[in-house]
Amino acid sequence: MHYSQLDSPCLLVDPLVVKKNINEMIRMIGDVNRLRPHIKTHKTAEGIQWMLKAGIHQFKCATIAEAELLALNGAKDILLAYQPVGPKIDRLFELQKKYPKIKFACLTDHLTAARAIGDYFQQHASKMSVYVDLNVGMNRTGIAPSDAFELILALKNHEGLIFEGLHAYDGHHRHTDYNEKEKACEKGFEPVYELISQLMAAGLHRPILIAGGSPSFSVHCKKTDRICSPGTNIFWDHGYTGLCPEQDFEPAVRILTRVISLPASNKICIDLGHKAVASENEISKRIFFPSHAHLKPVSQSEEHMVLETNAADAFKPGDVLMGIPYHICPTVALHESLYEINGDIATGEWKVLARKRKIHL
Repeated sequence: MHYSQLDSPCLLVDPLVVKKNINEMIRMIGDVNRLRPHIKTHKTAEGIQWMLKAGIHQFKCATIAEAELLALNGAKDILLAYQPVGPKIDRLFELQKKYPKIKFACLTDHLTAARAIGDYFQQHASKMSVYVDLNVGMNRTGIAPSDAFELILALKNHEGLIFEGLHAYDGHHRHTDYNEKEKACEKGFEPVYELISQLMAAGLHRPILIAGGSPSFSVHCKKTDRICSPGTNIFWDHGYTGLCPEQDFEPAVRILTRVISLPASNKICIDLGHKAVASENEISKRIFFPSHAHLKPVSQSEEHMVLETNAADAFKPGDVLMGIPYHICPTVALHESLYEINGDIATGEWKVLARKRKIHL
């Protein structure tokens, strides 16, 4: 059907742009074996299949549901970039048991949590591969590199665990100037290099290093000693378009929304509430309308967004608007599906299966 027949608000995905973005990831890094993309952005079987077809074989995810979706679609190497605690340990074990030919791994940054993981797997006559999550300045998760040596030794001595390497996410570097971003990333990774030297001096093998995400991908992709894990790049968004001008990705997803009311001479209201677009940013940084760049969001509620305009008489109820979200990842998670678009025609539907907390396990 023509896209104008779709109910709103909804997401439209251009598969040709998705393919271009995947190819650009591979071009930038030069070696597909150094890519471990995060699937948190798209959460779809189609996104996984497109990357598998491009030769990508390692993946990263944040939830058990995302890990299961990867397994269901033939991924062979899956990193849960999260430290499982409580019931998540059991769910991860059940996933590994169900898919014994797939290599699973998870993060850990604390001895108590690591022992809980290792003890559970050991009690079930199994092992779990782990990467030590390092805090390189984001202060969200991770252990300081200077404190990680003893933790790594403990992991290596636990019969239920296999120490695989190090994981360091530096998503706090928000420099638009590439040279400043590169300097900040390098400064943040100095303690990581010191830890690697300490491990090798102690007779341990050089650990695998998984580094960065989407903002710092342009820096880490040039370093051949690490694996990179961008996520947003497959879809991209307006936020990263402004934040990362050095990265040649294009937004692959649009939000279709409609004018539903003309409440004042300088305002229009559209059906794009909190339930349809990521709303954690301040009001002016939630949606951008390329064809109507003058539209200024001034308020939003669950089902409505009010836009200020100097040409309200140019709009009428029912008019379709196309916007690019500032933050695509949580926006996708608000929708059950994306409509695949070929020109003006909706040709298919991508189910956002991993928006669920649980698929089967």
